[in-house]
Amino acid sequence: MKRLLLLVLLPVTAVAADEGQIRLKEGAGRALVESNCAVCHSLDYIQTNSPFLDRKGWEATLSKMVNAMGAPVPKEDVPTIVEYLSQHYGK
Repeated sequence: MKRLLLLVLLPVTAVAADEGQIRLKEGAGRALVESNCAVCHSLDYIQTNSPFLDRKGWEATLSKMVNAMGAPVPKEDVPTIVEYLSQHYGK
């Protein structure tokens, strides 16, 4: 039983450790992005999707995350998050 628990927890520990390596670009709004987005997924999703998303793409993504997926992002934070992502990770 202990081995099974270790095997289950090991990948979670590895993912959590790797998250510390991800550094978003400096800029206004970065703290909001880190605190809101990392609640649900790894921050590397931002870097992975950045070649494909412009401002409208980031707006649609945030809308989907909040309205369809139920992400707990305060509505007043959305414009700042979109601005940061558009400026630093938009195509």
